Formats: sequence, structure tokens, C-alpha cells
Amino acid sequence: MKKAGQVVVFRFPQTDLEEGKLRPALLLGKLPGEYDDWLICMISSQTRQFISGFDEIVNESDDDFGESGLKVTSVIRIGRLAVVSGDILIGALGKISSERLNRVKKHLSDWLSEK
Repeated sequence: MKKAGQVVVFRFPQTDLEEGKLRPALLLGKLPGEYDDWLICMISSQTRQFISGFDEIVNESDDDFGESGLKVTSVIRIGRLAVVSGDILIGALGKISSERLNRVKKHLSDWLSEK
């Protein structure tokens, strides 16, 4: 069963819509309506792409790292969003803490509501 906060595997497209490679993604939430559509964001081990005050780093020393299913320190890239059907998500790796999920959603919400 899919749930916000899960780390899943997904073939995340490139920004030019070319097929991407399999990578972890964070389920942010199921969209309202009858379809199994989810808002997700990309997770990358390329921490140099981290945008301070926006993205979220999951460090190997963090309490929720073990449960995340991630293999190395990674960045939740809040600016790399997609809406996808739940059927094309390949599988769950783990989950992040509810506190971290709330921070990610707050960063996204704050950015969207900037004037």
C-alpha cells in the first residue's frame, strides 16, 4: 500500500522528457480524485545538487536513514516533481520520518506561496 513518506523506485524522466534511469523518489501525497495519481519528487545521491533552504539532505547518520532504504547520503530534490500513476511505481525501498516529510512539504509550500 502506497503512503506519503515512502521512498519508491521510479524511472524519473529527464527535464527534456527523455527517459531517465531508475532512481528513488519520495511520495509526497496522493492527488485528490478517483485515480491513483501521486505527487513525487526525485531523490539523488548527487548531494552537490542540494539547494540550501529548499532541498532536504538525508544523511547516513540521521535517525530515519536506515528506514529510508537509501544506500548513501542523498538529497530530496524538491524542485524535481512529477505526477505519476501509482501503477508505474516499481516498489517501495523504505520511508522517511513524518518530521522530515513535513519539512519537505513545508519547503515546497513556502516556495509556492512566495510573492
